[in-house]
Amino acid sequence: MSADSIRRAGAILLVILGGAALWWAGNAAPDWASANDAMVATIAAARERAAADDPRLKGASRFEEGGWIYVHLEGDPGAVGYQHGYLLAPEIEDGFAAVSAGMMHATERDWEFFRKAAHEMLWPKIDAEYQQELQGIIDGLRARAGSKLDVYDLVAFNAFEELPDYYVPWLNKRQKTANAPNLKSPGNCSAFVATGSWTKDGKIVMAHNNWTNYRNGERWRIVFDIAPKNGYRMLMDGFPGVIASDDDFGINSDGLMVTETTITQFEGWDPNGKAEFVRARKALQYAGSIDEYTKIMLDGNNGGYANDWLLGDRKTGEIAQLELGLKAYKLWRTKDGVLAGSNWARDTKVLKEDTPQFDPSNKESSPNARRVRWEELLNENKGKIDVALAEKMLGDHADTAEKRADADERTLCGHVDGSPRGVKEWDWQPYYPGGAVQGKATDSTMTKEMRIMARMGHPCGGDFLAKPFLAAHPEYAWQEPYLRDMKAGPWTEFRSGQTPKE
Repeated sequence: MSADSIRRAGAILLVILGGAALWWAGNAAPDWASANDAMVATIAAARERAAADDPRLKGASRFEEGGWIYVHLEGDPGAVGYQHGYLLAPEIEDGFAAVSAGMMHATERDWEFFRKAAHEMLWPKIDAEYQQELQGIIDGLRARAGSKLDVYDLVAFNAFEELPDYYVPWLNKRQKTANAPNLKSPGNCSAFVATGSWTKDGKIVMAHNNWTNYRNGERWRIVFDIAPKNGYRMLMDGFPGVIASDDDFGINSDGLMVTETTITQFEGWDPNGKAEFVRARKALQYAGSIDEYTKIMLDGNNGGYANDWLLGDRKTGEIAQLELGLKAYKLWRTKDGVLAGSNWARDTKVLKEDTPQFDPSNKESSPNARRVRWEELLNENKGKIDVALAEKMLGDHADTAEKRADADERTLCGHVDGSPRGVKEWDWQPYYPGGAVQGKATDSTMTKEMRIMARMGHPCGGDFLAKPFLAAHPEYAWQEPYLRDMKAGPWTEFRSGQTPKE
């Protein structure tokens, strides 16, 4: 910020504060609480106006559409971070509160434990570029909202998919922690990628819906359009304050298409590895091929947030599945086929060494029932698959175990809050408030033009209403401060360089 800008901001602040002081003094019996609230609001408004003049915000923008918040970020790492923190400050504070509460509740660890892990284990291995971006987020957040969060809070927050469900159970086992909670690695998402004779135009089609708890899922509504100083431009969905997509759906300007589903009942962690959220972000930003993506994900693999990565290369028409365990991994690839995921591992070595508790033959489990449904749907529609059909598939409610339509934990569009069984493999108890929280789809042509389709809320179009749910299920009352209605928006197209509709 220039000296003139600083002086201008200071003058504005003095005038506003002076006016507030005169107003307060003019009341013979001032209401102390109201006076304090007014003063805080005045200072916040002045700080926000001063911060808005920061040159790091140049080119950045934000608007809302279809239940999503679209943000455009550009420039060097510090600027991209500052724009992110500034434009999404209210959402970051809100998201941090919900996510950190969930992390502490599940693990029975305090927040200082996660800060220490972020500071001592994760931060030293984060590339300098992303350290700068993370610090930039904090700078923007503080400029806009006067936040008390620091970079170690933010790193732990960015690792919310790996610290509580991978690191903590590994640590509990290693330290033989008494009365440790029953922590399970998550099973997030239903997805597929198809190409060649399987699709309507012979090119790639990719689709994905994000499965998670509704507490986080209702907040997973950012569309990031990032034009970094180095690497490829990216269009991805994401969570406020997090530098990777994290549920993982994104495309880049070199034609790489990326999504994933999480490997159920995965076990393992390497404390000397690099955070998964860093590797995933780096891979989307710098990989121009399936081989390059695989190399980046393997480099420093810590076992955190272990996924079956579904990949597509628009330039070649090739698709791939990278099943990334810690002790084992496998890569399948084809230019004529379909690859699907619903939280099951299929490589025999990964199953044996990284997921020893998973039973691939249990047809009643959520991962395996959805696997059967993917096989049915994709085979029935071979040669017809396009983005419009993919959107319908993501909202499918066929339960193959019960052989009927029943929105529950075994359907591609998950509604575990309606299931008396829950999902024992993930330690989701009966009627757990979780399931499919949004959907995305794209194809080769759209990727060339940096476009995706996205729907916020259940891909089927159904709504989740928090108040009646909590009244019916008081066992989840601890979530009441954070659990909100999750209403479905329309399927909406987003593209790089988009501006608000008139």
